[in-house]
Amino acid sequence: MDTKKLRQKILDLAIRGKLVPQDPNDEPASVLLERIRAEKERLIKEGKIKRSKTSASDTPNYEDEMFEVPKGWCWCYIDDLCDVVRGGSPRPAGSKEFYDGDIPFLKVADLTRDNIMYVTYAQNSIKEAGLVKTRQIEVNTLLLTNSGATLGVPKINTFPATINDGIAAFLYLPQELQYYMYWFLKANTGRFRGFNQGAAQPNLNTDIIKNVRVPLPPVNEQKRIVNEIERWYAELDVMESNEGDLLRAIDKAKSKILDLAIYGKLVPQDPNDEPAIELLKRINPKFEPCDEEKYEGIPDTWRTTHLGNICFLTEGEAIADREYPYIDVKGIRTGSFTTKQSGKHIKQGATLILVDGENSGEVFRTPIDGYQGSTLKILNINKNVNSKYILLFIRLNQKALRENKVGSAIPHLNKKMFRELTIPIPPYQEQLRIVTKIEELFAVLDNIKESLA
Repeated sequence: MDTKKLRQKILDLAIRGKLVPQDPNDEPASVLLERIRAEKERLIKEGKIKRSKTSASDTPNYEDEMFEVPKGWCWCYIDDLCDVVRGGSPRPAGSKEFYDGDIPFLKVADLTRDNIMYVTYAQNSIKEAGLVKTRQIEVNTLLLTNSGATLGVPKINTFPATINDGIAAFLYLPQELQYYMYWFLKANTGRFRGFNQGAAQPNLNTDIIKNVRVPLPPVNEQKRIVNEIERWYAELDVMESNEGDLLRAIDKAKSKILDLAIYGKLVPQDPNDEPAIELLKRINPKFEPCDEEKYEGIPDTWRTTHLGNICFLTEGEAIADREYPYIDVKGIRTGSFTTKQSGKHIKQGATLILVDGENSGEVFRTPIDGYQGSTLKILNINKNVNSKYILLFIRLNQKALRENKVGSAIPHLNKKMFRELTIPIPPYQEQLRIVTKIEELFAVLDNIKESLA
């Protein structure tokens, strides 16, 4: 189940008046709006806030976003409800004159680190000298990130703080509107990020925020809407938690299946199978099993050897002055390849292993003829063993191969460990039975995983 889309659908229904029923006895939103406007006029006269210099005609108000609201609701602008101000950041950033004091200083990262309604702590702080270069806010102020890729994220702060210039604050917003406005902003996060202002850095200036239209319900209906949203979100939290537990259980089950397979406990042995030592001698007549306590309990017809005895890493054939697709991990994942005039040629269907980066040890099949990417090697597996069995063993040990990387700046596959890794080899026919059984069990688990989506 796509719970993210379901959450958005709930919010969309809520702000359209379709999540909870209307009550004709509720005081109309227009009466509430008049009270708010009167209070705002009082604050302007007292000099606590300034009258907006812009009007709806000065900034985009996105009329096409309007829809028919239920009886008792009304449309208004955010500017009708509160005073929208932007924070500020003392400069230069990090200056000891202004920073590392006792006053909490909220940045965008503090608002975007999680998905809960409240911001509960600030990672940064300023000194009193920095107060004149920022904005102070009180407890329970509604906030909104207004710049960068994570703009449009609302939060309610739980402590007195200051805010940087990537955050907008909704001052003098009536407390009775606080939670509805939080969910309204959250419903519109995607819309805010779609506002095209022709700038390289996405930005919601305060004029744009002020002129966002709000479908305003009666106060009592706002309360019902908020309660219903929270009820649904709590249910979805449980569903996501259970789904996450199930997904982790599926991954754990796959690892357990692979583990049982390489210890000879996944399928029964057949005494008529040719012992593994015979196929290993075909690979190397001087073959001698390696001692490995880890696999001491494997069946008698099995043998252990080093991975390097049955597979090895190579490069493609160097070819110049001929155009081929450049085969790298990104291209394999996306199906989109650039071209080169020269390089190390590899054929379609070759087995590649990633040797650089965080996913070192991941294995791919070459989808087309092309030039080998610099982070990939060809994985050659001896024909006397079943390649799928070997790849399943590598998959089981991929994490260990990554955790034993060499190199500092860029992680690498530990090739020495790769060669010396001990692998238990079953008789060839048992290898086939193991692979068939694993594919059968994995298909069941994958179907469960797909059903969740």
